[in-house]
Amino acid sequence: MAGEKRRDADYYMKEAIRQAKKAAAMGEVPIGCVIVSEDKIIARGYNRRTTDKNTLAHAELQAIRKASKKLGDWRLEGCTMYVTLEPCQMCAGALIQARMTEVVIGCMNPKAGCVGSILNLLEMPEFNHQVKVVRGVMEEECSALLKSFFKELRLRLKEEKKNVEGSVES
Repeated sequence: MAGEKRRDADYYMKEAIRQAKKAAAMGEVPIGCVIVSEDKIIARGYNRRTTDKNTLAHAELQAIRKASKKLGDWRLEGCTMYVTLEPCQMCAGALIQARMTEVVIGCMNPKAGCVGSILNLLEMPEFNHQVKVVRGVMEEECSALLKSFFKELRLRLKEEKKNVEGSVES
């Protein structure tokens, strides 16, 4: 890496946002992530729960699976995940189990986040592994993406409800 410029957290979070936008384009909640090892992206993931009709199709789990395959190991020590939204309890547990070294979070999730909002699984000393956490990287951009998605979804659902009620009256 001599002479190479190390990329900063914003660079990788922008890549995670690109993944989140893929999810949004499919009508999925826009959550995306990338996993970095030795300053290179080794895996990408985005939310696919509705598309795959699978509770486990979270962005983080998609990326962990790909990173493990790429490295040929379930242990992701030395890796950093950049994720647009604070992980839920399932994904936080997977990050611990994968021995991820660090997680960089865009925006927090006060309703379901388990890396500081509701509780913080990643830094609990009772577990055999703790994950370093950095919060608030490109927070406004990550939050705006989610807010825009849910605003459009509410408008679409309101319009659909109006259309259904209109056809019932006819």
